[in-house]
Amino acid sequence: MATKVKHVKKKKLGNYPHTMVVFSISLALFVIGLFGLLLIHAGKLSERVKESIEMQVYLDRNLTEVQLVRLQKTFAAKEYIAYQNDTAQVRFISKEEGAKAFLDETGEDFMEFLGDNPLRDAYVLRIDAESSSSPALKSIKLDLEDIEGVYEVQYVESLIESINSNIQKISIVLLSFAAILVLVVIILINNTIKLALYSQRFLIRSMQLVGATSYFIQRPFLNRAIWQGIMSGIIASALLFALMQYAYHEVAELQLLRDEEQTYILMGALVIIGLIIGFMSSYRAVRRYLRLTLDELY
Repeated sequence: MATKVKHVKKKKLGNYPHTMVVFSISLALFVIGLFGLLLIHAGKLSERVKESIEMQVYLDRNLTEVQLVRLQKTFAAKEYIAYQNDTAQVRFISKEEGAKAFLDETGEDFMEFLGDNPLRDAYVLRIDAESSSSPALKSIKLDLEDIEGVYEVQYVESLIESINSNIQKISIVLLSFAAILVLVVIILINNTIKLALYSQRFLIRSMQLVGATSYFIQRPFLNRAIWQGIMSGIIASALLFALMQYAYHEVAELQLLRDEEQTYILMGALVIIGLIIGFMSSYRAVRRYLRLTLDELY
């Protein structure tokens, strides 16, 4: 009896339209992957924008070289200062450099009619992305103004609030679309597998009639579903990788938003998503056909 069941299974499962299933799942996972890449690059862009936030710290007049160095070390030790290549992003601009920059930008030399340089020495501090919210920046400004030798702290508050507000709105919209997309793809894959198994419903009934257990009937379908999910995830990841390399080659600026670690995590997630959805959809479909009566199968 077992030999007969195995013979029927091998003969019939050969007709199982697994190529179409793999294609459909791969396409659905590829769409999820595209949106995932969009989220990753949008996140990196948001991080870049936040890391570009700077504060101008204007100093008291007639500070000594020792005091300037001490102030620089004090600023660099603050936890909200951004780092690049293990270097604190603290830049000193003397009042002479400020006057030269003003002359280059406007073409006017105010020192000719003032007879003196009214500008102050300043430090430009780049703020860490994690401390770029409006409340955090206000707190940072108060903290810096309490330091001895600091005259005034300035930053473009309205611009920062606008940037943070827009980033928050964009993030909510993208995450909402991502949630809807994942739901649609899950339904699509589930229906694709159900349709593929529909042609196998009489095979399932035949195996039941010859005494096969539910586990024995389900096992080949679930094994195939797992491999289809894995193959689909790998195919979708390969297509994403090829598309990403092409985009980076054509648009060099995208390299600045590249995040290989997050991208590899996304590709691994596609394989896992394909495996889980394929397994669960096949399991539900086979269980459903196992419970149907002969009349319901028709």
